[in-house]
Amino acid sequence: MELEKSGLDYKVNFREAEREGRLGGGEEIRERYGLAMERIRAMKEEETVSAPFYDYFQKTADFILEADCLAEDVRESRLETMRLSELQERNRRLYGDIAGDAYENSYANPVFAVRFLGEGYGQILSFLYTEILGMAAWAAEQRYMDLAMTAELFIEVYNAFEEEIPSEKSLRQIIYWYVSDYCDVFIPERIQEQLDPSLSFARDIICGADLSDPRYLYRFGEYISENELGISRFLSGLSQEEIDAMASTFTEGYRIGFVNAGIDLNKKKTVNIRYSLGFERIVRAAVEQFGRMGLESVIYREAKHSINKRPQGNPGYGSTPPSKQYVFDHKEDSALYLDRKLVERRLSSLHAAYEQYKELAAVHAGPAVMEIFGEKPFLPKSCREALRLDEKQRELSVFYNSQSGQLVNRYIPGDERSFTIIAWPVPEIGDNFEEIFAETVKINNLDYRLYQGIQQKLIDALDQGEYVRIRGAGANRTDMKVQLWRPADPEKESIFENCVADVNIPVGEVFTSPKLTGTEGTLHVSQVYLNELKYLDLELTFRDGRISSYTCRNFKDEEENRKLIKNNILFNHETLPLGEFAIGTNTTAYMVAKKYDIGAKLPILIAEKMGPHFAVGDTCFSWSEDSPTYNPDGKRIIAKDNECSLLRKEDVSKAYFNCHTDITIPYDELESIHVVRPDGSEIPLIEKGRFVLPGTEELNRPFDSDLFG
Repeated sequence: MELEKSGLDYKVNFREAEREGRLGGGEEIRERYGLAMERIRAMKEEETVSAPFYDYFQKTADFILEADCLAEDVRESRLETMRLSELQERNRRLYGDIAGDAYENSYANPVFAVRFLGEGYGQILSFLYTEILGMAAWAAEQRYMDLAMTAELFIEVYNAFEEEIPSEKSLRQIIYWYVSDYCDVFIPERIQEQLDPSLSFARDIICGADLSDPRYLYRFGEYISENELGISRFLSGLSQEEIDAMASTFTEGYRIGFVNAGIDLNKKKTVNIRYSLGFERIVRAAVEQFGRMGLESVIYREAKHSINKRPQGNPGYGSTPPSKQYVFDHKEDSALYLDRKLVERRLSSLHAAYEQYKELAAVHAGPAVMEIFGEKPFLPKSCREALRLDEKQRELSVFYNSQSGQLVNRYIPGDERSFTIIAWPVPEIGDNFEEIFAETVKINNLDYRLYQGIQQKLIDALDQGEYVRIRGAGANRTDMKVQLWRPADPEKESIFENCVADVNIPVGEVFTSPKLTGTEGTLHVSQVYLNELKYLDLELTFRDGRISSYTCRNFKDEEENRKLIKNNILFNHETLPLGEFAIGTNTTAYMVAKKYDIGAKLPILIAEKMGPHFAVGDTCFSWSEDSPTYNPDGKRIIAKDNECSLLRKEDVSKAYFNCHTDITIPYDELESIHVVRPDGSEIPLIEKGRFVLPGTEELNRPFDSDLFG
């Protein structure tokens, strides 16, 4: 897609505006924004755009003016005196159009937009509507540069429709040059947000607001549902001791991750906390605890500009989505503008941004992530009208992800950073929310010493194997042979990591990077929740450790099933390797899931500990393969590479895929796991879903416990 430039020249003196005040944008930006708002108010009195587009521009203008009211209320400090009901009504006016069933009749919905605006026009204007929705967040942050740029884009598109209907090509040109010209604004802005602790909008609310008063939630500018309100109310009723203990599990896991990886945390100055709104009491305690470690917390919002969104996920803080179908429908909006020149421009802007902030990047320690679970499982609807990347654009997307991954690693080396992840339920999980929350606290704090010893028994057996054979039970069609690397010195080396509760909370797995050559078979699971999407009868076939075919039963049309998997599990790669094989040992978590019937609602962080799991994509050790890693028994882990990651020594672009998706077979769909030695003899680890290796029998106790009913 090669486009000639037309319309407004979007270039702005960003550096000058930055000097005058990044978020406010200085007088020049404020003046531009004010003029844009005057023009949009005038639109409400005009009838220069014909049907069916008139209604679209009127409704979109209403949203922009509502966001402007929010910006003014924030600027004049009015939010602090508003009643909760007023704030809720404002939030409804901003997000009600895409929340729940209302999304069916929203211009953000490509199906609705195409039905009323026509093919081509519907997709373009639905994209524009989605980009404009970010103005609510920018209003809350007083980011007038972002507000002005987006409002001006809307005005130019509106002007194009006055008197006569423009061509689709001319509209695409407007969008293209908006994205292209502002790459050197949006991308550096995003990188600074991720690294600079002086940008403290969210942290100031978290650490300064009265968290017992739920009105603080509306200061973030995000959609606020009963999940956010419910968890905030629930946490406000807990003692500070309980809050500190939950935060400590999180922050200590982060610290221990550095210790276990042999990385000096004292050289780092910042940590990024990613979380969902409502959990501010825990986050505030975590900020204080990280501070005692010498780390300032960087807390940035999920990306709102299309150019900064990622198909693999949108990291940062945010809320539960108003509509998951809305998020799914707009995953590939970049199809509207993505071409080779834009990819090169994005990479150039990304490199310049990291060069500008390289000192901040050098002292960044990595993310500390608080996930949530309990939302209703989302089964996506196929949407023909949604924008989708074509094959050439898919290749460009894969290329960009590869190049950007390498660039980021150059400034924040993988072997100099770490992470931690923990998960908590939200009220949407059901009437037993408080019980499930208490059970989750227990799961997150299980005795790692007990698991460490039991898991070592499994590792001792696995270290003897040439390969592992995994078979499904009943209707589960899994039959996998996973080839293992061989330790040269079994007295000092191991091929599986003994994963206790540090970076990956809760405790409960042993994992390895398999040898690809010789790894083959079928992986099947009746239903699984991956990357916030539910899959039915997911089946992947492997040859020499790489996916050779795939299918599921989400849609009647097989081609739609394949597209779903390729876009959201393979992330547009033609194939992916088996980057990890693991055996989960957290039978307590499994039985809690069975007791409350929440297995389908659990995040992969917990689900992966509830049976064997297979990860497609990069290994767990990507970008840090050469850093020595040791198990608690002192043995060095030598299975950190596979035949793909080893290519980094010749061509790093062929070594990494910038994705990693875990797929778990639950114990009740598992027939057996056997370790097969080089002489053909076998060591049974699991039979009929139960642990049978001597020394691991303790793991079966939750299966038979009266506590789980």
